[in-house]
Amino acid sequence: MFPQAKRAEHGAMSLHDNDSVRRDLDWFFYRHSIDISEQDLKAVRKGAKRHEDMILTLEKMIDPNYKPIEVRMVLPPRNYQKVGSAITLKKGSLLLADDLGLGKTVTAICTFSAAWTLPAIVVTLANTMPWQWQEEIEKFMPQLFTHVVKKGTPYELPKKDGRGPDVVILNYYKLSGWDNVLKAYGKSVVFDECQELRHTGSDKYEAAKNLREGMKLAMGLSATPVFNFGGEIFNVLEILTPGALGTTDEFHREWCHGSYRTDPVVRDPKALGSYLRENFLMLRRTRKEVGRELPPLQKIPQHIGSDPEELDKIKDSAVALAKIILAGKPQEVGEVMHAGGQLSVILRQATGVSKASYVADFVRLVVESGEKVVCFLWHREVYTIIQAKLEDLKPAMFTGSETAAEKVEARRKFMAGETKVLLMSLRAGQGLDGLQKVCRTVVIGELDWSPAVIDQCIGRVFRDGQTDPVTAYFLVADDGADPLISEKLGLKRTQAEGIRNPDHELLEDLQIDTGRAVELAKMFLEKKRIALPEPEEIEQ
Repeated sequence: MFPQAKRAEHGAMSLHDNDSVRRDLDWFFYRHSIDISEQDLKAVRKGAKRHEDMILTLEKMIDPNYKPIEVRMVLPPRNYQKVGSAITLKKGSLLLADDLGLGKTVTAICTFSAAWTLPAIVVTLANTMPWQWQEEIEKFMPQLFTHVVKKGTPYELPKKDGRGPDVVILNYYKLSGWDNVLKAYGKSVVFDECQELRHTGSDKYEAAKNLREGMKLAMGLSATPVFNFGGEIFNVLEILTPGALGTTDEFHREWCHGSYRTDPVVRDPKALGSYLRENFLMLRRTRKEVGRELPPLQKIPQHIGSDPEELDKIKDSAVALAKIILAGKPQEVGEVMHAGGQLSVILRQATGVSKASYVADFVRLVVESGEKVVCFLWHREVYTIIQAKLEDLKPAMFTGSETAAEKVEARRKFMAGETKVLLMSLRAGQGLDGLQKVCRTVVIGELDWSPAVIDQCIGRVFRDGQTDPVTAYFLVADDGADPLISEKLGLKRTQAEGIRNPDHELLEDLQIDTGRAVELAKMFLEKKRIALPEPEEIEQ
């Protein structure tokens, strides 16, 4: 009945206290004869009733016939956006995981219509996102006074008509310098692209946790809250709705297998996804459910050539790292993990460089067919090669090296038709809007380990406002890191889709990750026809 509890042959068993657990205990006490004080039984039943009433109320809100109250906005939000806002206001916290491009930003802005949520704090990605939020708020609720934080160290917030900002907007990198100030200032917080909270221990995570403690309302926005393995969702929800999934150890015992600290693989992603939705910890609506379906999306894996000489350049160092990984002993865990990270880095970069010229040729073919292209890459060396080969096309750059102003200018050039090629970093475009109005073709020139990153990339073009069918080309080389990465994306997509869309049938079967580094090392040595270490050494 309580899989999250630590098993013990005798003695006490503890459960993290929340209303969901109290409801389970209430059922358990009803079915079994348990000695319990009247005071404790009353507390359990009170929590159980509170949980039941909340769920019944929220279930009425997602009924198609439910009519949410109107909100005072210059541009009227869509009905499903008002519903998402109403649920958040009623419950006090929510992970909104609607499909890419359904207007999660507007749903969050709707909550600002409740006076008790102001001042509000919006934490988002760097680059152009803070100003994009400011533009959206001014478009829908121009009566609100907004301020984008300019520095990482606190300063006196500006005032207008004798009052401070209604909405303070800052990026995650500045949060650790501002958390205490904003904790005392704000009443609600919105964590945009909240998958940024999936890793504990960082300054960013601890600052977000500290800020959340001072808020009456917390909302997380992300169509891809799971970037890698399903257990990451615990860290995100622990910020938004602390204690809702119990302690870290309880969550691991109930939902995961393997090592939660390294690869928190969820045993049954669909079951976890259903639990999160049934308890309104997460709300996710698909385009079909809200009547905002887009033209078709076609994903085309395209095998392309690669230069074997580039991979040969890193052969010696890669072989050395692969042998360290495969022959590693328990006492050398740190060294093995470091070697695994290094092997992934040098092999991915060499793979990207080896196929860069072929990627450029493919992009040129697409442009010459009359299409604009958003091409996603990762390594600086790859950008340099492709820029040189496409120099006559004057590609615009939207990567980690440009300033926010330069990124705005790159987007403008592409939107205005001054260039037909936008080279964008795999992890630089989250939340970027507008490209769907001028482009319908995406090229994934380098692969990422995370399927959520790929989804975010395609979502820059395949989103609300797109009127044409979208084509996404995945350029995959037969050598280097590409074969394994494309295979691993299948496992991670199973985890993510099972949680986000528990009713969605997947082609892939869930498998336990046996270690990315080990598989990468084996694959590399086998490709190079180099003998693997002895089996007993690998087993160690």
